[in-house]
Amino acid sequence: MTSTCTSRLAALAATALLAACSSMAPKYERPAAPVAATWPFGATTQGTQAVADIDWQNFFPDPRLRELVAIALRGNRDLRVAVLSIEQARAQYQIRRADQLPTVGAQVTGSRTPGANGSTTSVYTAGLALSAWEIDFFGRIASLSDVALAQYLATEEGRKAAQVSLVAAVANTWLSLVADEDLLAITRQTLATREESLRLARLRFENGVTSELDFRQAESLTESARVTLAQLQRQRALDENALVLLIGQPLPGGLQATAGIDTVSLPDLPAGAPSDMLVRRPDIRQSEQQLIAANANIGAARAAFFPRISLTAGVGSASSELTGLFKGGTWGLTLAPSLLLPIFDAGRNQAGLQSATAGRDIAVAQYERSIQAAFREVADALAGRATLSDQLQSQRAVAAAEAARLRLSDLRYTNGVASYLDLLDAQRSLFAAQQALVQTRLAQLQTQVNLYKALGGGWTEGAATP
Repeated sequence: MTSTCTSRLAALAATALLAACSSMAPKYERPAAPVAATWPFGATTQGTQAVADIDWQNFFPDPRLRELVAIALRGNRDLRVAVLSIEQARAQYQIRRADQLPTVGAQVTGSRTPGANGSTTSVYTAGLALSAWEIDFFGRIASLSDVALAQYLATEEGRKAAQVSLVAAVANTWLSLVADEDLLAITRQTLATREESLRLARLRFENGVTSELDFRQAESLTESARVTLAQLQRQRALDENALVLLIGQPLPGGLQATAGIDTVSLPDLPAGAPSDMLVRRPDIRQSEQQLIAANANIGAARAAFFPRISLTAGVGSASSELTGLFKGGTWGLTLAPSLLLPIFDAGRNQAGLQSATAGRDIAVAQYERSIQAAFREVADALAGRATLSDQLQSQRAVAAAEAARLRLSDLRYTNGVASYLDLLDAQRSLFAAQQALVQTRLAQLQTQVNLYKALGGGWTEGAATP
């Protein structure tokens, strides 16, 4: 009899699993990308390797920067949260998958009921029990499992997107520190030059050679350099604090940004086609998985309109005496199927379907918005790459011209041909040109990093987070 009971339960389980294969969710179709088929300008489509396949170890040539990125991937708390969120989403998916299968447990019960003549009736049971297992004929639980799976995959893509952002943030902050060091060196040199000029101006003024106007102008220019120095020192401290937060620990002493900004170089990147970006950027893939989850949720909402069938069953032994519980002839099977057909729910199921449909439409808009935002990021980076090279070349020419102008102005002032005001103006212009040169080079390098990020670089599986 035990074999017969087991066969019946197995047949019921097989029927339920076959029924669960059906789903009332709409067929998923990826929405068309609401962007142009080509980049605006400045795109190099040819390349031997997609940007998303370039490891950050190969993109960043400086060993100190590579070490900082590696430290950040191990210690950044935001990335750690993203990794732990994957574990949470995986557990939620496993819970939904488990809902499709029956839960079987061992059950032992005993009861004593007093009779009319003072006697007592005892009933003892022991066996396996299956409690309120919903047979998923209309795919409600299967749709919810699909929702959980898509949410889990979206969380995994979210972790990759977080890694992409972290790698770019570390690189950009480190480049800012390199530029800060260059700007501080220029400012200290300028301040030393102006202090010497101020000393000479004071001597000339005290000896009646020049007017107080020349002295005050030199004094103002010197103090302006001190103001700039204090601002740059503060900015460097802020950039270092930002880098410490990104890597999740104090900045190692051997990894200080001491290289000049002109010594840093990054490889050129092929932009490829916008269609490549749709399948390589983790944030777009994350948004698509969220859309898939919203689409599957419609199937669960539709299934709520149909009957919900559940089964309670048990197989085991029953006896009026505890000592005879497991003796032969006491085995039995109980089956208690139930069917719940919604007749009146005050519009609850209809509202649930409307909510699921609106959620799918929202997810479509968010998916399209993520594509548009990604397209703009790439287009902005390409525009920067196309123009900053010419800007940097011209800025170098400006700095060289201002250096020559200062040399000539100093010679003319020494020989009494030009006024002291001309010399101070040349010093001021050279200082501004040198600062602009460093800032333009920084913008060019950060644009390359942003292009690498915008094209999905920085998350390859070979460099996955531990």
